[in-house]
Amino acid sequence: MKAWFIDCTPELAALFDAGAAPVPPGVRVHRGDPDAAAILAMAQDAQVLMVEHTVIPDAVFARAPGLRAIVFMGTGAGTYVDAALAARHGVAVLTTPGYGSVAVAEHAFALMMAGARRIARMDREIRAGLWQPRGGLQLAGRKVAVLGLGGIGRAFAERCAAFGMTVAGWNRSALDHPHYCPDPEEALRGADVVSLHLTLNQATRGFLDAARLALPAPGFLLVNTARSQLIDPAALTAALDSGQVGHLATDVFDAEPVAPDDPLLARDDVTLTAHAAYMTRDAYLELWKRTCAQVQAARDGSAQGRAAPARSGESVPQDARPRLP
Repeated sequence: MKAWFIDCTPELAALFDAGAAPVPPGVRVHRGDPDAAAILAMAQDAQVLMVEHTVIPDAVFARAPGLRAIVFMGTGAGTYVDAALAARHGVAVLTTPGYGSVAVAEHAFALMMAGARRIARMDREIRAGLWQPRGGLQLAGRKVAVLGLGGIGRAFAERCAAFGMTVAGWNRSALDHPHYCPDPEEALRGADVVSLHLTLNQATRGFLDAARLALPAPGFLLVNTARSQLIDPAALTAALDSGQVGHLATDVFDAEPVAPDDPLLARDDVTLTAHAAYMTRDAYLELWKRTCAQVQAARDGSAQGRAAPARSGESVPQDARPRLP
Protein backbone atom coordinates (compact mmCIF):
# COMPACT_ATOMS: atom_id res chain seq x y z
CA MET A 1 0.00 0.00 0.00
CA LYS A 2 1.50 3.33 -1.10
CA ALA A 3 1.49 6.42 1.14
CA TRP A 4 2.34 10.07 0.58
CA PHE A 5 3.38 12.50 3.30
CA ILE A 6 2.02 15.54 1.50
CA ASP A 7 3.36 18.53 3.46
CA CYS A 8 6.62 17.80 5.22
CA THR A 9 7.76 20.74 7.37
CA PRO A 10 11.41 21.88 7.57
CA GLU A 11 11.57 20.59 11.15
CA LEU A 12 10.56 17.06 10.15
CA ALA A 13 12.73 17.21 7.02
CA ALA A 14 15.73 17.95 9.22
CA LEU A 15 14.97 14.86 11.32
CA PHE A 16 14.67 12.74 8.16
CA ASP A 17 17.96 14.08 6.80
CA ALA A 18 19.73 13.38 10.11
CA GLY A 19 18.42 9.82 10.20
CA ALA A 20 16.61 10.45 13.49
CA ALA A 21 13.19 9.72 11.98
CA PRO A 22 13.29 6.87 9.44
CA VAL A 23 10.82 6.92 6.57
CA PRO A 24 9.10 3.53 6.24
CA PRO A 25 9.20 1.66 2.93
CA GLY A 26 6.43 2.69 0.59
CA VAL A 27 6.12 6.20 2.07
CA ARG A 28 7.08 9.10 -0.16
CA VAL A 29 7.62 12.60 1.13
CA HIS A 30 6.61 15.92 -0.43
CA ARG A 31 8.55 18.74 1.20
CA GLY A 32 6.76 22.04 1.63
CA ASP A 33 3.17 23.09 1.06
CA PRO A 34 1.42 21.48 -1.93
CA ASP A 35 -1.17 23.23 -4.07
CA ALA A 36 -4.52 21.63 -4.85
CA ALA A 37 -3.25 20.01 -8.03
CA ALA A 38 -0.32 18.41 -6.20
CA ILE A 39 -2.59 17.13 -3.44
CA LEU A 40 -4.87 15.51 -6.02
CA ALA A 41 -1.94 13.95 -7.86
CA MET A 42 -0.59 12.42 -4.64
CA ALA A 43 -4.04 11.20 -3.62
CA GLN A 44 -4.44 9.49 -7.00
CA ASP A 45 -1.06 7.81 -6.53
CA ALA A 46 -1.53 6.44 -3.00
CA GLN A 47 -3.92 4.65 -0.71
CA VAL A 48 -2.87 6.67 2.37
CA LEU A 49 -2.18 10.38 2.76
CA MET A 50 -0.25 11.71 5.76
CA VAL A 51 -1.19 15.33 6.51
CA GLU A 52 0.59 17.71 8.90
CA HIS A 53 -1.13 21.04 8.31
CA THR A 54 -2.77 21.21 4.85
CA VAL A 55 -6.51 21.41 4.11
CA ILE A 56 -7.64 18.51 1.91
CA PRO A 57 -9.93 19.73 -0.91
CA ASP A 58 -13.29 18.00 -0.97
CA ALA A 59 -12.79 17.16 -4.66
CA VAL A 60 -10.03 14.71 -3.71
CA PHE A 61 -12.53 12.14 -2.47
CA ALA A 62 -14.45 11.95 -5.72
CA ARG A 63 -11.36 11.98 -7.93
CA ALA A 64 -9.10 9.57 -6.00
CA PRO A 65 -11.11 6.34 -5.75
CA GLY A 66 -8.09 4.36 -4.58
CA LEU A 67 -7.62 6.47 -1.45
CA ARG A 68 -8.34 4.46 1.69
CA ALA A 69 -7.11 6.55 4.63
CA ILE A 70 -5.90 9.97 5.69
CA VAL A 71 -3.65 10.10 8.73
CA PHE A 72 -3.73 13.54 10.31
CA MET A 73 -0.64 14.35 12.34
CA GLY A 74 -2.39 15.66 15.44
CA THR A 75 -5.94 15.53 16.75
CA GLY A 76 -7.61 18.47 15.00
CA ALA A 77 -8.36 16.63 11.77
CA GLY A 78 -11.78 18.23 11.37
CA THR A 79 -10.18 21.58 10.59
CA TYR A 80 -8.44 20.07 7.57
CA VAL A 81 -10.54 17.13 6.40
CA ASP A 82 -14.30 16.74 5.99
CA ALA A 83 -14.47 13.42 7.82
CA ALA A 84 -18.16 12.89 7.01
CA LEU A 85 -17.49 13.29 3.30
CA ALA A 86 -14.45 11.05 3.59
CA ALA A 87 -16.54 8.35 5.27
CA ARG A 88 -19.09 8.44 2.44
CA HIS A 89 -16.24 7.65 0.06
CA GLY A 90 -14.87 4.88 2.25
CA VAL A 91 -11.85 6.88 3.45
CA ALA A 92 -10.90 6.54 7.11
CA VAL A 93 -9.63 9.68 8.84
CA LEU A 94 -7.15 8.78 11.55
CA THR A 95 -5.45 10.92 14.17
CA THR A 96 -2.31 10.79 16.32
CA PRO A 97 -3.25 12.11 19.76
CA GLY A 98 -1.03 12.59 22.76
CA TYR A 99 2.31 13.23 21.10
CA GLY A 100 2.90 16.80 22.30
CA SER A 101 1.31 17.23 25.74
CA VAL A 102 4.59 18.04 27.48
CA ALA A 103 5.77 20.34 24.69
CA VAL A 104 2.58 22.43 24.74
CA ALA A 105 2.42 22.51 28.55
CA GLU A 106 6.02 23.74 28.73
CA HIS A 107 5.28 26.43 26.14
CA ALA A 108 2.22 27.55 28.10
CA PHE A 109 4.39 27.73 31.21
CA ALA A 110 6.98 29.77 29.29
CA LEU A 111 4.28 32.18 28.11
CA MET A 112 3.06 32.53 31.69
CA MET A 113 6.55 33.35 32.91
CA ALA A 114 7.22 35.77 30.06
CA GLY A 115 3.92 37.57 30.60
CA ALA A 116 4.29 37.73 34.36
CA ARG A 117 7.69 39.43 34.12
CA ARG A 118 7.10 41.49 30.93
CA ILE A 119 10.07 39.81 29.30
CA ALA A 120 9.07 40.29 25.66
CA ARG A 121 8.26 43.97 26.20
CA MET A 122 11.58 44.71 27.87
CA ASP A 123 13.42 42.81 25.14
CA ARG A 124 11.73 44.96 22.47
CA GLU A 125 12.46 48.15 24.39
CA ILE A 126 16.14 47.37 24.96
CA ARG A 127 16.59 46.61 21.26
CA ALA A 128 14.92 49.95 20.48
CA GLY A 129 17.33 51.81 22.76
CA LEU A 130 15.07 52.20 25.79
CA TRP A 131 16.34 51.09 29.20
CA GLN A 132 13.21 50.74 31.33
CA PRO A 133 13.22 48.08 34.07
CA ARG A 134 9.67 46.84 34.63
CA GLY A 135 8.18 45.07 37.59
CA GLY A 136 6.06 41.98 37.28
CA LEU A 137 3.97 39.35 39.00
CA GLN A 138 5.59 36.90 41.41
CA LEU A 139 3.88 33.60 40.71
CA ALA A 140 4.66 31.51 43.79
CA GLY A 141 1.58 31.38 46.01
CA ARG A 142 -0.71 32.77 43.29
CA LYS A 143 -3.89 31.07 42.09
CA VAL A 144 -3.93 29.68 38.55
CA ALA A 145 -7.14 28.53 36.89
CA VAL A 146 -6.48 25.73 34.41
CA LEU A 147 -9.44 25.33 32.06
CA GLY A 148 -9.27 21.88 30.50
CA LEU A 149 -7.56 18.97 32.24
CA GLY A 150 -6.69 16.76 29.31
CA GLY A 151 -3.11 15.65 28.82
CA ILE A 152 -1.82 19.17 28.22
CA GLY A 153 -3.85 20.79 31.00
CA ARG A 154 -2.75 18.17 33.52
CA ALA A 155 0.90 18.58 32.54
CA PHE A 156 0.59 22.36 32.88
CA ALA A 157 -1.18 22.05 36.25
CA GLU A 158 1.56 19.77 37.57
CA ARG A 159 4.22 22.30 36.63
CA CYS A 160 2.32 25.14 38.26
CA ALA A 161 1.86 23.15 41.47
CA ALA A 162 5.58 22.32 41.54
CA PHE A 163 6.24 26.05 41.16
CA GLY A 164 4.32 26.76 44.34
CA MET A 165 1.10 27.99 42.76
CA THR A 166 -2.42 27.16 43.94
CA VAL A 167 -4.09 25.25 41.11
CA ALA A 168 -7.83 25.16 40.40
CA GLY A 169 -8.51 23.03 37.34
CA TRP A 170 -11.83 22.61 35.56
CA ASN A 171 -12.82 20.05 32.96
CA ARG A 172 -16.10 19.57 31.09
CA SER A 173 -16.30 15.99 32.32
CA ALA A 174 -15.73 15.20 36.00
CA LEU A 175 -12.29 13.93 36.90
CA ASP A 176 -10.65 12.22 39.82
CA HIS A 177 -7.75 14.67 39.91
CA PRO A 178 -6.21 16.50 42.87
CA HIS A 179 -6.66 19.89 41.22
CA TYR A 180 -10.14 19.33 39.79
CA CYS A 181 -12.80 21.94 40.57
CA PRO A 182 -16.34 21.05 39.40
CA ASP A 183 -17.43 24.67 38.83
CA PRO A 184 -15.66 26.76 36.16
CA GLU A 185 -16.76 30.03 37.75
CA GLU A 186 -15.29 28.95 41.08
CA ALA A 187 -12.05 27.94 39.37
CA LEU A 188 -11.85 31.38 37.74
CA ARG A 189 -12.87 33.44 40.77
CA GLY A 190 -9.91 35.39 42.12
CA ALA A 191 -7.35 33.70 39.84
CA ASP A 192 -4.16 35.61 39.13
CA VAL A 193 -3.47 33.47 36.05
CA VAL A 194 -5.89 31.71 33.69
CA SER A 195 -4.60 29.15 31.19
CA LEU A 196 -6.78 27.66 28.45
CA HIS A 197 -6.50 23.99 27.48
CA LEU A 198 -10.03 23.29 26.25
CA THR A 199 -11.19 21.60 23.09
CA LEU A 200 -13.02 24.01 20.80
CA ASN A 201 -16.58 22.98 19.96
CA GLN A 202 -20.04 24.50 20.02
CA ALA A 203 -20.16 24.34 23.81
CA THR A 204 -16.79 26.04 24.35
CA ARG A 205 -16.69 28.62 21.56
CA GLY A 206 -16.58 32.00 23.30
CA PHE A 207 -16.29 30.21 26.66
CA LEU A 208 -14.47 33.14 28.22
CA ASP A 209 -17.11 35.82 27.77
CA ALA A 210 -17.40 39.16 29.55
CA ALA A 211 -18.96 37.59 32.64
CA ARG A 212 -16.23 34.99 33.06
CA LEU A 213 -13.44 37.43 32.27
CA ALA A 214 -14.68 39.53 35.18
CA LEU A 215 -14.23 36.70 37.72
CA PRO A 216 -10.42 36.49 38.06
CA ALA A 217 -8.41 39.06 40.02
CA PRO A 218 -8.12 42.49 38.38
CA GLY A 219 -5.08 42.61 36.13
CA PHE A 220 -4.85 38.81 35.76
CA LEU A 221 -2.62 37.09 33.23
CA LEU A 222 -4.41 35.15 30.48
CA VAL A 223 -2.50 32.36 28.70
CA ASN A 224 -3.83 30.63 25.58
CA THR A 225 -2.16 27.72 23.79
CA ALA A 226 -5.49 26.12 22.81
CA ARG A 227 -7.66 28.05 20.32
CA SER A 228 -8.32 31.77 20.03
CA GLN A 229 -12.05 31.20 19.49
CA LEU A 230 -12.41 30.03 23.09
CA ILE A 231 -12.40 33.73 24.06
CA ASP A 232 -15.07 36.21 23.01
CA PRO A 233 -13.03 38.75 20.99
CA ALA A 234 -15.02 41.84 21.93
CA ALA A 235 -14.98 40.88 25.60
CA LEU A 236 -11.21 40.30 25.45
CA THR A 237 -10.56 43.70 23.89
CA ALA A 238 -12.72 45.39 26.51
CA ALA A 239 -11.00 43.50 29.34
CA LEU A 240 -7.53 44.43 28.04
CA ASP A 241 -8.56 48.08 27.62
CA SER A 242 -9.97 48.23 31.15
CA GLY A 243 -6.99 46.44 32.69
CA GLN A 244 -9.10 43.52 33.95
CA VAL A 245 -6.86 41.38 31.78
CA GLY A 246 -3.47 42.76 32.68
CA HIS A 247 -1.61 40.71 30.12
CA LEU A 248 -2.46 38.28 27.32
CA ALA A 249 0.13 35.66 26.37
CA THR A 250 -1.06 33.67 23.36
CA ASP A 251 0.20 31.18 20.81
CA VAL A 252 -3.05 31.08 18.79
CA PHE A 253 -4.96 33.57 16.65
CA ASP A 254 -8.16 33.84 14.63
CA ALA A 255 -6.13 34.13 11.41
CA GLU A 256 -2.69 32.61 10.98
CA PRO A 257 -0.28 34.04 9.98
CA VAL A 258 -1.39 37.13 11.89
CA ALA A 259 -2.52 39.99 9.66
CA PRO A 260 -0.31 43.11 9.74
CA ASP A 261 -3.26 45.18 10.96
CA ASP A 262 -4.19 42.84 13.83
CA PRO A 263 -4.75 45.18 16.81
CA LEU A 264 -2.84 42.85 19.14
CA LEU A 265 0.39 43.77 17.37
CA ALA A 266 0.14 47.36 18.58
CA ARG A 267 -0.34 46.49 22.25
CA ASP A 268 2.34 46.40 24.94
CA ASP A 269 0.21 44.20 27.21
CA VAL A 270 0.51 41.07 25.07
CA THR A 271 3.12 38.39 24.44
CA LEU A 272 2.78 36.58 21.12
CA THR A 273 4.24 33.38 19.69
CA ALA A 274 3.60 31.88 16.25
CA HIS A 275 1.51 28.76 17.02
CA ALA A 276 4.70 26.95 17.94
CA ALA A 277 3.78 25.35 21.26
CA TYR A 278 3.94 21.79 19.95
CA MET A 279 7.23 22.28 18.10
CA THR A 280 10.02 20.45 19.90
CA ARG A 281 12.33 17.75 18.59
CA ASP A 282 10.97 15.26 21.11
CA ALA A 283 7.37 16.01 20.15
CA TYR A 284 8.13 15.75 16.44
CA LEU A 285 9.83 12.38 16.90
CA GLU A 286 6.85 11.07 18.87
CA LEU A 287 4.46 12.53 16.29
CA TRP A 288 6.27 10.75 13.46
CA LYS A 289 6.35 7.48 15.41
CA ARG A 290 2.60 7.62 16.04
CA THR A 291 1.88 8.67 12.45
CA CYS A 292 3.83 5.73 11.03
CA ALA A 293 2.00 3.40 13.41
CA GLN A 294 -1.34 4.65 12.08
CA VAL A 295 -0.17 4.21 8.50
CA GLN A 296 0.80 0.62 9.29
CA ALA A 297 -2.55 0.09 11.01
CA ALA A 298 -4.32 1.39 7.90
CA ARG A 299 -2.33 -1.06 5.78
CA ASP A 300 -3.20 -3.90 8.14
CA GLY A 301 -6.86 -2.95 8.32
CA SER A 302 -6.65 -2.42 12.09
CA ALA A 303 -6.63 1.37 12.17
CA GLN A 304 -8.20 3.13 15.11
CA GLY A 305 -8.99 6.77 15.87
CA ARG A 306 -11.37 7.98 13.19
CA ALA A 307 -11.74 11.73 13.54
CA ALA A 308 -14.99 13.48 14.35
CA PRO A 309 -16.55 15.58 11.54
CA ALA A 310 -15.60 18.91 13.06
CA ARG A 311 -16.91 20.98 10.18
CA SER A 312 -20.38 20.29 11.54
CA GLY A 313 -19.29 21.72 14.89
CA GLU A 314 -18.67 18.40 16.62
CA SER A 315 -15.07 18.94 17.69
CA VAL A 316 -11.98 20.99 16.89
CA PRO A 317 -9.33 19.86 19.36
CA GLN A 318 -6.86 22.20 20.94
CA ASP A 319 -3.72 21.16 19.12
CA ALA A 320 -5.13 21.71 15.63
CA ARG A 321 -2.68 23.86 13.73
CA PRO A 322 -4.48 26.10 11.19
CA ARG A 323 -1.65 27.26 8.97
CA LEU A 324 -2.31 28.69 5.55
CA PRO A 325 -1.55 26.12 2.84
